[in-house]
Amino acid sequence: MTDDASPMTSHRPYLLRALYEWIADNGMTPHLLVDATRADVQVPKGAVKEGRVVLNIADRAVSGLEMSNELIRFSARFGGVSQTVSVPVGAVLAIYARETGQGMALPDEVQGEDAQDVSDGGTESTRPTLSAVPSASGDEGDLSSGDDGDDDPGDGSDRPRRGPHLRVVK
Repeated sequence: MTDDASPMTSHRPYLLRALYEWIADNGMTPHLLVDATRADVQVPKGAVKEGRVVLNIADRAVSGLEMSNELIRFSARFGGVSQTVSVPVGAVLAIYARETGQGMALPDEVQGEDAQDVSDGGTESTRPTLSAVPSASGDEGDLSSGDDGDDDPGDGSDRPRRGPHLRVVK
């Protein structure tokens, strides 16, 4: 991959839509855990507990559900009153099925993850880079000697290498 390649957009909205569909297809009730302290989160204040809110986004609980790359928007009833809810995708902490708890906790949004945050031309990228370093034996990483890079016990012994194994624990 070259530095010329444009960065990919955030994967969060795609994961949210996929998990929403998976949960709904299995007859479960999708719920979102949202950080209500984030900017642009519009939820009823009475539903917020300790800065977080759990939102039922099942078809039977909401109307007009829209899940775009930037925003999740719908109308729902809170205390019998229909209210519009708007949540930026970056404020979603998790999506899960109420009945089983299966789903996914999402990592914090990395600053600059979206394509709109690409730095202007001419500035040096702050992305980490990889570079080759000489090995301790000084062979400069030449793999033509038959070393396939597998894990070496490192103790100089000629004992055979053990592969991964599983142990049954009861």
